[in-house]
Amino acid sequence: MSNDNTQQIPLQGDNGENKVGGLLAAASDFARSVLESIQALAGTTSCKGVQIARLKDWAISNNCWISKDFIGTYSDRGSENEVYASLDSRYVYKLNDFRYSDDNLTPFFERIHEHNQLFPDCAYEFLGFAENRDGKVCAVLRQPFILSQREATQQEIDKELENLGFSKELDGGYYTNGNYDIFDAVPNNVLMGDDGHLYFIDTIIFKSGTGGYDTYHSLSPRANSLIIRTPQR
Repeated sequence: MSNDNTQQIPLQGDNGENKVGGLLAAASDFARSVLESIQALAGTTSCKGVQIARLKDWAISNNCWISKDFIGTYSDRGSENEVYASLDSRYVYKLNDFRYSDDNLTPFFERIHEHNQLFPDCAYEFLGFAENRDGKVCAVLRQPFILSQREATQQEIDKELENLGFSKELDGGYYTNGNYDIFDAVPNNVLMGDDGHLYFIDTIIFKSGTGGYDTYHSLSPRANSLIIRTPQR
């Protein structure tokens, strides 16, 4: 760790994959403890801002506060991520600002875990926390760089998700398997790899029945640009 309490990005194998995976669980447990404390004291689950502030202190204390100077070359900005390319072109780094955790950070940690279960070929590695270009505290996620010939078509996406047990709802507004709902499964977020496989590099996942539909459509620039038909409950 340097004098400004930041560290370089750990390379694959430097600290071991188990440590990287364990860091996600440790951060999730810490965020949950903050939620439970506030819920016990104030009777509310609305504590995202407090969780983020406490996680920054936690990250500094646990050597996982990262300077974005070590992340790579800035590439793009999506609705929730700043995207950086590693200097060796092996990885893509995403600084996630927790946009889709409207109330507290529980949906974020659940989403990363479920994404990795569903799409292991483009799994997220959680490396710690950093500030993005706007000074917001973000989770630092790393994915392998996918060699792709093109974006997947919507028909290919529909078929792959159907094979994974998901059904299309609201004419493709989202997909569900009854346990989890997937949003943003659209061509620019799903790549057709050079190996002929589909890679779901950037989707939004919520546990079914937890208000994910309303949260997504209230916060997503993509959804706000469309005419949304409210589902019949």
